[in-house]
Amino acid sequence: MVSVDATAGHAPATYRKRPWWQSIWRQRALYLMAIPGIAYFIVFKYVPMGGLVIAFQDYSPFRGIAGSPWVGFEHFIRFFSESTFVMLLVNTVTISLLLLIFAFPVPIILALLLNELRSKLFQRSIQTVIYLPHFMSWVIVVSLFYVLLTTDGGSINRLLESWGMQSVPFLTDPDWLRPLYTIQEIWKTAGWGTIIYLAAMTGVDMELYEAAELDGAGRWLQTWHITLPAIRPTIIVMFILAIGDFLELGFEHMFLMLNSLNREVGEIFDTYVYTAGIQNGQLSYATAVGLFKGLVGLILVIGANKLAKKLGEEGVY
Repeated sequence: MVSVDATAGHAPATYRKRPWWQSIWRQRALYLMAIPGIAYFIVFKYVPMGGLVIAFQDYSPFRGIAGSPWVGFEHFIRFFSESTFVMLLVNTVTISLLLLIFAFPVPIILALLLNELRSKLFQRSIQTVIYLPHFMSWVIVVSLFYVLLTTDGGSINRLLESWGMQSVPFLTDPDWLRPLYTIQEIWKTAGWGTIIYLAAMTGVDMELYEAAELDGAGRWLQTWHITLPAIRPTIIVMFILAIGDFLELGFEHMFLMLNSLNREVGEIFDTYVYTAGIQNGQLSYATAVGLFKGLVGLILVIGANKLAKKLGEEGVY
């Protein structure tokens, strides 16, 4: 007589999902390490968002948030109806486009070039040199360019004069502000940005390069057909994050470069918030400008992420 397994033909037992608190307890070491980072974002990122309500008030520091009268969208209407809005939008979008076109690809190109170096010692030496500007403050970076480009004894203008040419007002000519801003941004941030792409390249299977080499593919074809597709998800994620900062150029860098002669082409949302909020004391109005900028960034991130997923990429979330 043949015995029959009682479980034969039956569906496997249903997997019992572990309670969430047990999962947290099993990974308690990881959660403990994450506490400082979570606390940072809660205290310095999420809690201050409660102050955004003053964008809809005629806020007075003496009355406080509870005692200040509500004005609804009055500050937003004022901001959109002023001619300053068009100037700020054009300046910010123009500079952001310059950074996307010229500054964004530079870390990718540097990482690809560094990846092709055979000598590890030489590669690390070059990496160290291009990383150094990242650790300099914008005050130092702008000061270095000032020493080089000023018409009052600047090295570049002295060189031009020695060649029989006229000195160029790099620091006061409005036409030079945006190119200088882009060059400084590239010089300071490009080297540090290569870390992400070099890290992504370490995950590429070396057998792919060996197979391509056997098929007669040179270094350029290997880079185009193996390296770039391998780091494409990383490039997409970094591009989405860059799109989110489209209107977030940063205050310090542009503020240090502004003067009365180039303000018309250099005034951006970040510097305008400082001028209106801190210098002129229009706290509610400045908060409304900042809230508008943040909402635009949020919309751009969501839109870019959805577009990336439609194109078959992973996206940010």
